[in-house]
Amino acid sequence: MFSIDQILAITFTLFAVIDIVGSIPVLISLKEKLGHIDAGKATLASGFLMVGFLLVGEPFLKLMSVDVHSFAVAGSIVIFVIGLEMILGIEFFKSTEGDTKTGSVVPIAFPLIAGSGTLTTIMSLKANFGEYNILAGILLNLVIIFIVLRSLHWIERILGKAGLMVVRKFFGVILLAIAVKIFKSNLGM
Repeated sequence: MFSIDQILAITFTLFAVIDIVGSIPVLISLKEKLGHIDAGKATLASGFLMVGFLLVGEPFLKLMSVDVHSFAVAGSIVIFVIGLEMILGIEFFKSTEGDTKTGSVVPIAFPLIAGSGTLTTIMSLKANFGEYNILAGILLNLVIIFIVLRSLHWIERILGKAGLMVVRKFFGVILLAIAVKIFKSNLGM
């Protein structure tokens, strides 16, 4: 039932797609806006979305008359807007002071961590791997996500203000490129 080889392959695939390390500048930017990110809540919400999508993702989208490609395009637009915020310093996602309850879920848990790329990857992994192995890969990634979210303050101190600004602008462009790639590869499918 459980296969270490499958679990490692799934874990590394999801780690690359989720790209929590590459999302650190975005997360720090959102943390500054929200004042605080609830690492536990964001991790649980991400995990709930990923496991839920593993179990009922495709039927749910069909029930809503939404295909996977449309879902991916919508997620790419949200990611694009977050990238624009990072580069231009303009705030599109308004949050009320201290609104960490919803901020830890949207846009952090979805679409940043458990976005359209992650959810469609989970659905495609079902074609080649067993559900228990996929579940184990998801759980390992959730541990990594939690550790990164809990370490944001420490990472922010190490980088400093100037370092954060440079990294934020750089990763803003990377986020725009990822959004365009997801948009382009799923448009007109």
